[in-house]
Amino acid sequence: MIHRFEQHAMATAFEVILAGDDPLYAAQAAEAVFSEIQRLEDELSRFRPTSDIWRLSQLRAGESLNVSLAVWDCLCLAKAMHAETGGAFDITVGPLMHLWRAEDGSLREPAPEFLEKARGAVGSHLFELDEDGFKVTVRADHMVFDLGGLGKGYALDQAAVLLGEWSVADALLNAGDSTLLAMGNAPGEQGWTITLAEGAQALTLQDSAVSGSGFQVKGAHLMDPRTLRPLQVRPQRSFAQAPAAALSDALSTAFAVLEPEAIHALCARHPGVVWLEV
Repeated sequence: MIHRFEQHAMATAFEVILAGDDPLYAAQAAEAVFSEIQRLEDELSRFRPTSDIWRLSQLRAGESLNVSLAVWDCLCLAKAMHAETGGAFDITVGPLMHLWRAEDGSLREPAPEFLEKARGAVGSHLFELDEDGFKVTVRADHMVFDLGGLGKGYALDQAAVLLGEWSVADALLNAGDSTLLAMGNAPGEQGWTITLAEGAQALTLQDSAVSGSGFQVKGAHLMDPRTLRPLQVRPQRSFAQAPAAALSDALSTAFAVLEPEAIHALCARHPGVVWLEV
């Protein structure tokens, strides 16, 4: 039996699909998941003055902040992904969005002096992590920290851990169709069958995640942190499959930026990571 539940959080619709015989128990487990996602949104959102991410964006060069475990986990993954992708994934590109996009969302060419100023505040090499006390130190003023490239995936990973504590082994977790995480199997199936890019391709997931990035929803909203320029709009949507949702979330963004040769090399280095372009 399949039980479906949905709730809005992190500016998207989260869906929890559970396989099981007891609808009441499934509803209680789903409610626990949604409570966890709401808690994580409070911690990870850059728009909430109570969050560590918001506080990090207020720091001046040389200042430090001790952050929560969830923020620490996300920043460690962001740092690792920045290094592994040669800077193609970066959670500090926020200033570029303000420079390149007008109020109506259209692209504009920023003045060279403003772009040069942004260069001094963009780059994950500009913050340092000290595991002692989960301390983060910034090396530039006016940095903007934004976990939108992996936060939803991280929330799904934590939801899966929580469902394990509820003895739920078979579930499909969906963050706005941009990231999905499959646990175990759908009833009578091996894994969970999902569709990518409005039904263009079927994919079976089992204890793994898939995420997609592209231009269909927000247009030219993706930046290349290496060049400080927007990516050229293209019709394909880039998908990344990985063992964890936060990883697939980050990789799908990086895959939209990286050249095919670099993507193939990255996948070869990491078993379980797959590039899908639809």
